[in-house]
Amino acid sequence: MRLVHPLLAALAVALAACAPEGLPMADDQAAATAALKPFDDLMASFMAEHKVPGAAVAVTRGGRLVYARGFGYADVERKQAVTPTSLFRLASVSKPVTAVAVLQLVERGRLKLDDRVFDILRFGPLLGEGASVDPRLEQVTVRQLLHHTGGWDRGESFDPMFRSVAIAEALGVPPPARPPDIIRYMMGQPLQFDPGARYTYSNFGYSLLGRVIEELTGKPYEAAVQEAVLAPLGVEDMRIGATLPGGRAENEVCYYDPKNSTGPAVMGEAIGKAVPQQYGAWYLEGFDAHGGWIASAVDAARFAAEFDDPATCRLLTAETIRTMFARPAGAAGHNADGTPRDAYYGCGWNVRPVGERANHWHIDAAGAPPRRAELGGAVQLARRRRGQVPGRRDRPARAPRRGCGGAVAGHRSLHSLRAAPRGARERKLT
Repeated sequence: MRLVHPLLAALAVALAACAPEGLPMADDQAAATAALKPFDDLMASFMAEHKVPGAAVAVTRGGRLVYARGFGYADVERKQAVTPTSLFRLASVSKPVTAVAVLQLVERGRLKLDDRVFDILRFGPLLGEGASVDPRLEQVTVRQLLHHTGGWDRGESFDPMFRSVAIAEALGVPPPARPPDIIRYMMGQPLQFDPGARYTYSNFGYSLLGRVIEELTGKPYEAAVQEAVLAPLGVEDMRIGATLPGGRAENEVCYYDPKNSTGPAVMGEAIGKAVPQQYGAWYLEGFDAHGGWIASAVDAARFAAEFDDPATCRLLTAETIRTMFARPAGAAGHNADGTPRDAYYGCGWNVRPVGERANHWHIDAAGAPPRRAELGGAVQLARRRRGQVPGRRDRPARAPRRGCGGAVAGHRSLHSLRAAPRGARERKLT
């Protein structure tokens, strides 16, 4: 199951964010509609070819929301149309949100980027007979977690966030294992490389950051982020999603798998029995800081837009924004010969420098194994000024001088979209 088709990546090149004061709708909506009609055509073609049941796109330009559109069905069986404010699982696009919350704590003097994570988090490790804690664990810093350089390599070992039942059994607690349980278990496992030595994408690292946020704020991760990151932007509908269909939020889409894949249930009465992969084969609530948020395309665009003008950003100072997008030292940001990598991972964002500026983006899996990565859909968030399609060196694209941006989200199914309706374009959003 491929996560993002090249056509979707091509569409997302125009999806970045540029509205520092919120997202008012463009005054000349008719002109904007005509100029952005190619989005309609591209999405309709893509969805018909790949049998995507529903999707939403939001685009900003010059500080205004110029395009917000829903396509297809949010619920195929009930024929409920997707709107621009329909909620989708963000999966790993949750990571930029977590990174911003962490950087806010740094600004407020509650945390330093080079603080050692396990000096903050005091969990007792689960150790097997004769085992000991990897001494390198005490070296892992907040900065390394943000950069995915903490020392865990799921390719050489496993991704513990997808082993909630096995870890619960090892700890002797009811499944699914919660993030603190997973941390205790992983503290008894060896690292795959020295902290800071190289970049390797780690969901577990961002789960640790979620617990740092909880420890320093004294609040649950979701509440802390809603208060510090989302409320200042007027974002009210973003929340941590639910694993099971019974927990579907108001205005949330349904999720579909074109292969009707199943996996053993990790929670509920059917634990261990085959369930639809997207509804019970992983513990979404436990993904919170690395992959648990649900949001609309419009709110995702609103979040990304906030960093376009550092002088007016309501979340971070200009200096911290530079830190967020800065190139990591060492192998994470440089080739073996010491030259800078064409693209790298900053603090919660992929970054590709283009001249004096840069493109910033995040997709919903960042290279995760496809059978584990897709949570029922595909999402891309990007902030683009100019240059190439984010992440695709072979796809040059012209960019408008003023910049443009936004978010795209979709869910997949075997159902044809040829007869599906398109949601109405939204009016002014404040």
